[in-house]
Amino acid sequence: MHDFTVLLIEVGALLLGLGLLGRLSRRIGLSPIPLYLLAGLAFGHGGLLPLSASEEFFAVGAEIGVILLLVMLGLEYSASELVGNLRSAAPAGLIDGLLNALPGAAFAFLMGWGWVSAIVLAGVTWVSSSGVIAKVLADLGRLGNRETPVILSVLVIEDLAMALYLPLVTAVLAGTGLIGGSIALGIAVFTVVLVLVVAIRYGNAISAMFSPKDPEALLLGVLGLTVLVAGIAAGLKVSAAVGAFLVGIALSGQVAHNATELLSPLRDLFAAVFFVFFGLATNPADMPPVLLPALALAIVTMATKVLTGYLAAKRVGIAEPGRWRAGLGLMPRGEFSIVIAGLAVGATGIAPQLAPLATAYVLITVVSGPLLARIPDYAWFKAWLRRRAETQRQAPIPAAD
Repeated sequence: MHDFTVLLIEVGALLLGLGLLGRLSRRIGLSPIPLYLLAGLAFGHGGLLPLSASEEFFAVGAEIGVILLLVMLGLEYSASELVGNLRSAAPAGLIDGLLNALPGAAFAFLMGWGWVSAIVLAGVTWVSSSGVIAKVLADLGRLGNRETPVILSVLVIEDLAMALYLPLVTAVLAGTGLIGGSIALGIAVFTVVLVLVVAIRYGNAISAMFSPKDPEALLLGVLGLTVLVAGIAAGLKVSAAVGAFLVGIALSGQVAHNATELLSPLRDLFAAVFFVFFGLATNPADMPPVLLPALALAIVTMATKVLTGYLAAKRVGIAEPGRWRAGLGLMPRGEFSIVIAGLAVGATGIAPQLAPLATAYVLITVVSGPLLARIPDYAWFKAWLRRRAETQRQAPIPAAD
C-alpha cells in the first residue's frame, strides 16, 4: 500500500508539473517538448530528485505515447493522399533524406561509434518534427501560404519513410544484422503496400466498423484496434509504431475526424509522458561532454534542412521569400528523433553517448527552430532579399558567342 501511495504522489506531482510547464511554454511561444525533456532529466537517474516508484508507470506510458503519436499522424492522411504526395514529392523527399540523414551517419563514424549507431543517428538528424512545425505554421499565420504544401509534402514523405526505417532499425538493434534488417524491411514494405491497397479499396468498410455518433464506443474501438495491431506488428518485428501508423491510414471520413478529436487529449497526455520518460532514462551528467558535438551537429543539419526546403520550394516555382520560409520552417526535430533514439537506449552496439547527444540535439533544434523560422518576417531580411533581387536584375547578361 505504501508503494502505491508513493506512486500516486509521484505521478500526480509530475503530471501537474507538466501541465504548468505546458502552459508556460505556450505563453513564451515555444514547443513544450524541451521543457518535458528537461523535467525528465531533473527527476531521472542522476537528476535533482530521482523518482523510483513511478518509473515503471512512465515506461509503459511512454510506449503508449509512441503508439498514439503514430496513429494520430496516420489519421491526418487518407491512403490516396499519401500515394499522391509520394508521387509528387518523391524528388524532394530524396533530397531531404540525402542532405539530412548522411550528416548524422557521417558524424557517428567521425566519433568512432560504429555502423549501428550511424544508422540510428542518421534517422535522428533526418526527420523534422511534424507537431512542432504544424504549430509554428499556425502561430505565424502561414497555413495558407504557397510554400506550406511543400513543407507538408516533405513531412509526409518523412512519415512514410519512417514506416520503412523503423522496422529496419528495430531489427538491427535486436542483433539480427543486415540480413535480418533486410528481411524486416521487406516485410515492412509488403505490409505498408498491402495496407495502402486495402485502405484505398476497403477504407469505407473498415471505417464502417465504428460509429462516429457514439464517442465512447468509437474511442474504445479505435484505441483497442490500434493497440492490438501495434502489438501484432511488434510480434512480427515490424515495429509497434508502424502498426499504429497504418491503422490511422486505414480509417477515413467522419470516423477519422471524430477519432482525431477524441484521441487528441490522450495523445497529448501520453506523448508528454514519453518525452519525460526519455529524459528520465538519460543521466544529466552525461550531457555536458556532448553539448558541443550536439551543437555542431545541429548547426550543420539545420543548414541542410534550410537547403532542403529552399530547393523543394524552388522546384515548384515558389518565389524566393517562400523558399526561405519553407527551409527555415523545416528545422525543428522532435518526436520521431526521440522515438528513434529511445529504441537505441541500452541496445548492443550503440554508443552510450548517443542518447544524451540526441536529447541535447533535439533541445537545440526545437528551441532555436521556431525562433529562426520568424526570420523571413523581419524587415531587415525583407530588405536584404530586395537588394539581392535588384542586384540579380542589374547583373549584365553574358554576350552570346
